[in-house]
Amino acid sequence: MTLPATPAQTPSATAAGLWKPVLIRAAVALVFGAVTIFWAVPSVHVLAWSVGLYLLATSAAVWMSRALPVAVAVVVALGGVGALVTQSDEGVAVSAMLALLVLGLLEVVHGLRKRDVLARDWLVSGVISVGTAVLLPFFTSLGAHALLGVAGGGAIISGVLWILSGLTLRHEAKTAAAGPAQPSAPGASPEAVN
Repeated sequence: MTLPATPAQTPSATAAGLWKPVLIRAAVALVFGAVTIFWAVPSVHVLAWSVGLYLLATSAAVWMSRALPVAVAVVVALGGVGALVTQSDEGVAVSAMLALLVLGLLEVVHGLRKRDVLARDWLVSGVISVGTAVLLPFFTSLGAHALLGVAGGGAIISGVLWILSGLTLRHEAKTAAAGPAQPSAPGASPEAVN
């Protein structure tokens, strides 16, 4: 006989607490990605403000999820502040690189060490963040448009990943809140078949 799981142990309890921050993070990434696509000729100030605000908003979403250590959100926020303060291609590239590198590496570690509902998503998101961080320095000399393209590309890919994850978590949370399905007819339950 299997003992019933406590609410803190069920995947739905985790899903209920995670879907909102995950969808917020997805929205932040997708809005930033849209800005990078539709801004035809961005200046260095557009680069600094958009990357800085993207990192600050990502930091807030990471902090709200409570899945990663608070230090990760702090480092990402500092990267956002660094991008806003420097107002240069090099400053934004270095700030974003460091923030995304720390975020990505810790997401990979979290995905490998924890076996929660988002373990695979942490791994994929971490690889995307690290990849974006590694590419940014190579595009610094090409200016704001190239830097926004690289950062925005990574944001769009991770935004799609996180929106799928968030919607899945939301569905799981609603399904668990509705309770177990009742058989509709006599003999319709799986126990009746066995």
